[in-house]
Amino acid sequence: MRVWKFGDNVDTDAIIPGRFLIINDARELAQHAFQGTRDEFRTEVAPGDVIVAGRNFGCGSSREHAPLALSGAGVTVIVAASFARIFYRNAINLGILPMVCHDVGSIRDGEEVRIDLNKGVIETGGKTYTTEPVPPFLRAIFDAGGLVPYARALREVS
Repeated sequence: MRVWKFGDNVDTDAIIPGRFLIINDARELAQHAFQGTRDEFRTEVAPGDVIVAGRNFGCGSSREHAPLALSGAGVTVIVAASFARIFYRNAINLGILPMVCHDVGSIRDGEEVRIDLNKGVIETGGKTYTTEPVPPFLRAIFDAGGLVPYARALREVS
């Protein structure tokens, strides 16, 4: 998995500029992800790539379009020192797992990483990073592919 490295306070307007909020299709939104701030992302990102960021990733507007654009690009895991709370929940609801790791500073852009979701471990360049545990109910939502598939599965069981 390739790392796309970002700094602190990446807001939802940087992830998906406001002029594209009329789009509701994840794949179409992905074509505009980070447009104007990191243009190569939308043309070079591959399914399974990982975003690694500093503090307060996803701050700003509480729009679901930001994680939806990332989902459409094939991003399923974001590792950051911290997340804006609404972005964190929107990401999980849309099938992206936000993982908190306070020591992301030495992970480099373009580096290849391996993430063990069950152990909460990121390995890269001979170094191992530990993430905060993901609560089991949030992990269950992620494993189901998001909140809607999770709710459908619950309904089918009962």
